[in-house]
Amino acid sequence: MNDALPIDDALPALLDALARQRRAVLVAPPGAGKTTRVPLALMGQVQGRILMLEPRRLAARAAAERMAQTLGEALGRQIGYRIRGEAVPGSRIEVVTEGILTRMIQSDPSLEGIGCVIFDEFHERSLHADLGLALVWEARAALRDDLAVLVMSATLDAGPVAALLDDAPVVISEGRAFPVETRWLDRPLPAGARLVDEAARLILRAEAETRATGGTILAFLPGAGEIRRVQGMLGASGCEVLALFGAMEAKAQRAALAPPGAARRIVLATSIAETSLTIPQVRVVVDAGRARRARFDPASGMSRLVTERVSRAEAEQRRGRAGRIAPGICYRLWARAEEGGFPAFAPPEIQVADLASLALELAAWGAEPADLAFLTKPPEGALAEARALLSSLGALDGAGRITAHGQALLRLPLHPRLAHMLVVAGEQAAPIAALLSDRDPLRGAPADLALRLEAMRDPDRFAARHPHEVDRSAIARLRQEATRLRRMLASRDGRGASPPAPPGYSGQGKGRLGAGEMVSLAYPDRIGQRRSGEEPRYVLSGGKGAVLPPGDQMGLARFIVALDLDGDQREARVRLAARLDEEALRRLHGKRIAVVEFCRWSRREGRVEARRQERIGALVLSDRPWPEAGEAAIAEAALEGLRLDGLRWSPAAAQLRARMALLPDLGPVDDSTLLKDGAWLLPWLGRVRTLADLRGLDLVEPLKARLGWDGQARLDREVPAHFVTPLGRRVPIDYDGDEPGIALRLQELFGVTRHPVVGGRPLRITLLSPGGKPVQVTMDLPGFWASSYADVRKDMRGRYPRHPWPEDPSVADPTLRAKPRGPQDAVS
Repeated sequence: MNDALPIDDALPALLDALARQRRAVLVAPPGAGKTTRVPLALMGQVQGRILMLEPRRLAARAAAERMAQTLGEALGRQIGYRIRGEAVPGSRIEVVTEGILTRMIQSDPSLEGIGCVIFDEFHERSLHADLGLALVWEARAALRDDLAVLVMSATLDAGPVAALLDDAPVVISEGRAFPVETRWLDRPLPAGARLVDEAARLILRAEAETRATGGTILAFLPGAGEIRRVQGMLGASGCEVLALFGAMEAKAQRAALAPPGAARRIVLATSIAETSLTIPQVRVVVDAGRARRARFDPASGMSRLVTERVSRAEAEQRRGRAGRIAPGICYRLWARAEEGGFPAFAPPEIQVADLASLALELAAWGAEPADLAFLTKPPEGALAEARALLSSLGALDGAGRITAHGQALLRLPLHPRLAHMLVVAGEQAAPIAALLSDRDPLRGAPADLALRLEAMRDPDRFAARHPHEVDRSAIARLRQEATRLRRMLASRDGRGASPPAPPGYSGQGKGRLGAGEMVSLAYPDRIGQRRSGEEPRYVLSGGKGAVLPPGDQMGLARFIVALDLDGDQREARVRLAARLDEEALRRLHGKRIAVVEFCRWSRREGRVEARRQERIGALVLSDRPWPEAGEAAIAEAALEGLRLDGLRWSPAAAQLRARMALLPDLGPVDDSTLLKDGAWLLPWLGRVRTLADLRGLDLVEPLKARLGWDGQARLDREVPAHFVTPLGRRVPIDYDGDEPGIALRLQELFGVTRHPVVGGRPLRITLLSPGGKPVQVTMDLPGFWASSYADVRKDMRGRYPRHPWPEDPSVADPTLRAKPRGPQDAVS
């Protein structure tokens, strides 16, 4: 280690902290040298192997190669690495990707033979880094108090991590950075501007403006697609233009990291180049200001890749790459005023990712998130959805404990969905598992999975038969991964090519499973059934909607399995799918098919429909009439129709309801309340079939039944339907108005000295003349006798001389009779 690096000044303090407390947090800016210097410095102090975790495969391989080169020895002696599908063992230092550590500690919680675990680039907050640190910290407390733990980061707020590790010492390296001039756009990009066009234009401008100073130009773009398009646009620049992203062959990646030749070099990279990778001679950075991240929606169970603004921390890291070796320049594809709207940091992956793998790891460890040292706890909703998925795959039992099947899934380096498919379907599913774990090897091709599998089997023949562009390096990588998965599966179960029968599958010995059948095992919630209509729209068994691009031949299939969707909340666009025929669906998922018998109200037909359906999730496989439907089910459906159409009140029913309303303790009797609590109507709806039947329903008897015997008796007593006059005549009480009322001849109330009351309220009495015409309306009969009656008497005596008009009606006898006609009839 002859070349001095900024980290060297911090090494004594770091070594001392680890020697004394066996834990530390190191903060050092990009370019300080922490990734390659620190593990080598610890070799003389740590007993046992040093395990260093890197979040990316490319960085892991590059770090191991650089450390071996520093020691002047071949990779594989003291320094090694282990990433998915590739391993070079090392006796002292091993650089691994984070998922590898999880496997190691699940298999051996004591981490025997390992003296120190280093978490590099922890600021990236990957899901596996958070989980790995939580598991290592618990294992250290329970089994290995001698195990040293070091967390290294470029931009991390060290305080929370140090507190998580029982107030671990924090060591800070100031680094060494040359000044970097920042150049922004004069104004924000116009709406509708294409990122690749604007990025290519800015790169060419940067190359022209910095040609005299020279040095490599490092341009940050969100993904491989943008890198390829910009690379094509820069072909005439006269520079050597190289790409750098994760899904590249190691040879191509090494070319981007090698010293440049005579021509000026432009490296187009994803966020993989923000921190731990060393790209030689970078003097200029061009930042497109975008990052591509995975986002998981627990409600739909779907992940999607989104392109979004970088955080201010990420932008600063990218800028810093221009000042590692000399003063540099950073060009930013945004206006300076826009930076205030950038988030401070990117969200931790644990907050936005699919947590199925995490939930399975926690079940295998036998712990809840609250029991472990997570810097950020996993969201409860996403974790619950993940556990529900694992239960549906048979990986967790009813109590949430891991099953033997779950243990089998855990041993495979795949998402639990794909591991389940591989374990159940056997080695024939290996190519699909490899394909669905990586990027699409066909660019611009239709959604059919079969095209990808055809290209994997024979890329030359595929290229001759199809116009779609084939990524041959991706095909080679996928075939290699499929071979590795077959080997792992054969080693796991000792059977090799003999796949076990899937659950519910009755076709053993009848040949291989089709691609659609196999992926339906991994995605039982994404089996899609075509909706009626011309457009290729589908309803998924999980309940969401999906649509294929217009003209895609996959849209002719009645059933598909949607494998890659854009995550739209309302109707996701399908990017990759496989056909599935109904026979295979029934054979493979027969245990999931439920027979549902139900009655419902058809608003369109205006009647009760009784149906018998076969369903798998939200899909309806068959739909037939159900003639055996019982009255109870019919009544519930009729009640649904009644709620839609509303209650119809006959005069008698309306009067009864009005009477009930005068006794509030009997409960509200408005339409909304009566329909919401509709159980009182069900006994009268069992024979209802049509809208006419509903509208002909008389509510009198149902309302009486709702009251019950005691309620009816009380209602008749306190709010009667009739008023009994002093002569014993029953006069109907009208409850339609604001006050209950009756109408009767004035003479029939002679002698009544107390005003009639119903429900605690005075009756509104319309007093009629002998001819039946209203003469007075009163709610105070004694008051009327004492006041207005005299005027009425004076007027009425002349009109109706044969009828009695006593001076004091309060003491007169009630009557409906008139005096007999005769000569003695005279007006007195």
